[in-house]
Amino acid sequence: MDWFTSPGYWLGRLVFQRALAGVYVLAFAGAALQFRALIGAHGMLPVPRYVRHVPLRAAPSLFRLHYSDRLFACCAWFGAALAAALAAGAGDAVPLGAAMAMWAVLWALYLSIVNVGQTWYAFGWESLLLEVGFLAVFLGNARVGPPVLVLWLLRWVVFRVEFGAGLIKMRGDPCWRRLTCLYFHHETQPMPGPLSWFFHRLPRPVHRVECAANHVIQLLVPVLLFTPQPVASVAAGVIAGTQLWLVLSGNFAWLNWLTIALALSAVDFTALAGPPPAAAARAGPLWYVVAVCALTALVLLLSRHPVRNLLSRRQVMNRSFDALHLVNTYGAFGTVGRIRDEVVVEGTADPAPHRYGAWREYGFKGKPGRPDRMPRQFAPYHLRLDWLMWFAALSPGYARDWFGPFVERLLTGDRDTLRLLAHNPFPDAPPRYVRARLYRYRFSTRRELRATGAWWQRRLLREYLPPTRLSGPGPGTRTEHGPGPAEHGSGQ
Repeated sequence: MDWFTSPGYWLGRLVFQRALAGVYVLAFAGAALQFRALIGAHGMLPVPRYVRHVPLRAAPSLFRLHYSDRLFACCAWFGAALAAALAAGAGDAVPLGAAMAMWAVLWALYLSIVNVGQTWYAFGWESLLLEVGFLAVFLGNARVGPPVLVLWLLRWVVFRVEFGAGLIKMRGDPCWRRLTCLYFHHETQPMPGPLSWFFHRLPRPVHRVECAANHVIQLLVPVLLFTPQPVASVAAGVIAGTQLWLVLSGNFAWLNWLTIALALSAVDFTALAGPPPAAAARAGPLWYVVAVCALTALVLLLSRHPVRNLLSRRQVMNRSFDALHLVNTYGAFGTVGRIRDEVVVEGTADPAPHRYGAWREYGFKGKPGRPDRMPRQFAPYHLRLDWLMWFAALSPGYARDWFGPFVERLLTGDRDTLRLLAHNPFPDAPPRYVRARLYRYRFSTRRELRATGAWWQRRLLREYLPPTRLSGPGPGTRTEHGPGPAEHGSGQ
């Protein structure tokens, strides 16, 4: 079966599998460290309540059989440990069937988490990890050659990630067609990184070149992935290089790193790695060949939905068309904000919430807060609360389900919630009142940065949430607003 394997891609497969396993480690570890406050039994959006109202076919998950915080933590940490073992090469040390089972367990565990994660897990890179993770089950190990069909399916994923993102930009915000979107993007993106200020301050002609290059790389280069070598390898290298540029300019969880890994699976490393091992030419047992062919047929069948979406004038971004997230559509920044608003959360121990009382600000790990705090690098780790705070600033509707419970947990001094924050201004006892205010942020100019040391300039816009307190003692209490603006001021 010479047609079934492509020995020259053995190193590309190895690099891809190790990188994918590393992403799985981060995903599972992040779930283990953050879930209690977000979706735990007493979290802001509890899993038990969610599964009671959502049918099985819409969100299949192991946690429908039974849920407890202990079980979730065990599954998440087991997934991280198994992924670490695969990253270390455990999949190549066992028979083919066992290696496939290991990858399948990772996929099933993470699917179970995503399908109960609700809005905290509603990001395109979750579906991308699941789609790619499912394909990895059939990619084989060192005892068989890289299956050509699966390698082509991986390129099909890269193509949809890049081409979908390129189309949504051309169809969306006019600034992409005018080559002006990067005048704003680095400042208004969800979570700027330590170099975002410098990217934002590049000359505007450079930003225009960046925009034009982006269109070429996302709309033309992905087509070259399906051409003969070495053109396909060059195209993959260009895509990987562009993703590294994005890594430097912002925090996008593991999206960029997973895309880099996907692109490298299309690289023929024969010139660098020398002749492939003898095992790289083996097709494997018949059942494996049949399984790979069945996978290919399934993906081609399910691809009709993403293809229709790509061709549609009403193209949507980051949507799954099946509950298993097998074949999805992707895209990013079809609209670019021109301004940046941030929700600043504060508390006070004062018995009455006066406008000019002793309000102290909570600090978040990744999202902008104190103007003098330089943006930090967290990607490929994903700070879920910080990302959702960006959406909350866009519109209160995005935070309707979880912002109230978040404030309630600050008022009770919930330990798991406070662990998600960088700074708790009330280490000894929780505040009496919590409020939220909306600020307009912008990057400092070079002169302002030199003069003040502040990376951001901000001004108060309006009250986001009036001073709020607990309506009663003990767990399960609700919040209520404090005395109105006429008595104590609205905070505006």
